[in-house]
Amino acid sequence: MSRVKVVRTWLPVAIIVAGLVLAAATGFSETGLEGGALLVSAGLSVWLINLLYRIGVRGDRERDAEDRARAYFAEHGRWPDEDRPNRGRDDAEPVDSER
Repeated sequence: MSRVKVVRTWLPVAIIVAGLVLAAATGFSETGLEGGALLVSAGLSVWLINLLYRIGVRGDRERDAEDRARAYFAEHGRWPDEDRPNRGRDDAEPVDSER
């Protein structure tokens, strides 16, 4: 198991479980519930920060892919996922006035 998976998944789970155990170990007293709620909130915060980071990184990857597609379009005059038109070898590329 990778370290990233441990931090993203198991660290928040461990913190939340520790909060629940703390609350149960104190007999659900007022102080125990406050401490347990604090730990549960901390665990949820760690999970949320990881989620927001992953959403941000995914946006960066999508922007990089779009930049590569635009560079391809600038070089070839078509998008990378477009089908090439069926032309014979002798067919010339139409000039701008013929389009």
